[in-house]
Amino acid sequence: MIPYVGQMATSTRTLTQDDFNRFAALSGDDNPIHVDPVFSARTKFGKTVCHGMLLYTLICGALDQHFPGARQIDQDLMFPTPTFVGERVTVRLQVIDVHPTQHTARLETLITRPNGEIACQGQTTVRWNDA
Repeated sequence: MIPYVGQMATSTRTLTQDDFNRFAALSGDDNPIHVDPVFSARTKFGKTVCHGMLLYTLICGALDQHFPGARQIDQDLMFPTPTFVGERVTVRLQVIDVHPTQHTARLETLITRPNGEIACQGQTTVRWNDA
């Protein structure tokens, strides 16, 4: 699989409290803003907020699904707005640069919330095997 500039892939997922709880149990990040709806209701957010690294795993899953065999060798991320329980997010991957002789490609990684706000943005470099 050789990616090409402009190639795009998307996937969606609705984030649940169970997702947050399971990620907290696995990662050890059990900050109440992620796992305690009663606590979170009293904060400026009003409800539980997704872990940033849980959003990153959605990017990893989309890469695996749409670019099978590609391995991440670099990733940068920013989280401009919080993502809340119950939101259906869209993950978009777009190839912005390809280096066929190096077997690498650079992709824009973007997760948007239902209102169009960016929840996570960054870029990743992937390497593929030439076979």
